[in-house]
Amino acid sequence: MNSYGVVFKVSVFGESHGAAIGVTIDGCPPGITIKPEDFITDLGRRQSGIKGTTARREPDLPEILSGVFNGFSAGTPLTVITRNKDADSAAYTAFTDVPRPGHADFTSKMKYSGFADYRGSGHFSGRITWGLVVAGVIAKKLCSTSRIDAKLISAGGSDDIESAVNKAIAENDSIGGVIECTVKNPPLAIGEPFFYSFESAVSHLIFSIPAVKGIEFGSGFASATMKGSEHNDPFIDEKGKTSTNNAGGINGGITNGNEIIFRVVVKPTSSTGVEQKTFNFKNKEMQSLKVEGRHDTCIALRIPVIVEAVAAIAIADLMMIDRGIYGNRKK
Repeated sequence: MNSYGVVFKVSVFGESHGAAIGVTIDGCPPGITIKPEDFITDLGRRQSGIKGTTARREPDLPEILSGVFNGFSAGTPLTVITRNKDADSAAYTAFTDVPRPGHADFTSKMKYSGFADYRGSGHFSGRITWGLVVAGVIAKKLCSTSRIDAKLISAGGSDDIESAVNKAIAENDSIGGVIECTVKNPPLAIGEPFFYSFESAVSHLIFSIPAVKGIEFGSGFASATMKGSEHNDPFIDEKGKTSTNNAGGINGGITNGNEIIFRVVVKPTSSTGVEQKTFNFKNKEMQSLKVEGRHDTCIALRIPVIVEAVAAIAIADLMMIDRGIYGNRKK
């Protein structure tokens, strides 16, 4: 389905080349200041424009349709959209018979019996993350005592991100990257054991971001090489501060008050200018395919703000689950 959350419930809708894309938030508390300009900074961080990103340039201006009255959230479902202005669908018809490797062309056709909008990858496009960023801006208002920061720390296996992107552009190929996210001063003791632990709530949302292939918290996969005596984080004061942070700020699926830290793996953009051999489902034979059109050399360049957004959404929902009503949290 296309919704996430228990109390702070987020639903995304639209297609990459459709009339508009957007998000509906059900469960947003009343009395939160919300105006269109609140979204501009984070939406700008998600936009293309820098070297290594797509030539498609959408204005991405937010239009609030419901749930805001006199500049404040009304407590009713809040819907925000943006109109698609710069879509070019000409290159996509061919992919109905020759699905692009790595894309959802084949799986969406099977799942929706050929009725899915395939233009620009339709509902499977990274463009749909616009709605996640909008929801994240509102979620950040709900967890404003925390500071959430994400940054790209490597691309194409290199810490020299600029050089890696330039090399991929020269080779007409694409590369992935690793994004690190930290949450300073996180709410203490949010997260539910087992099925809605902090890690599972965040991971659920992280994997809603197209191109994400992995996530690790704290020392992550390196934990497998450590001894328990090395991995444990000893407490050093009555507030729960620890001398190390291999757990990434989480014990038993519940935040322990230390800085939350996690890293996200982003795969290379599936659209690549390098010619590939793949199957033609109409002619039932292998053929060469070279994907034309506009795509990101390194989509990971645009994903840090989306990672921040989904972290904020998870935190907001878990805070509201934990005490039932936003703002009633006991310190």
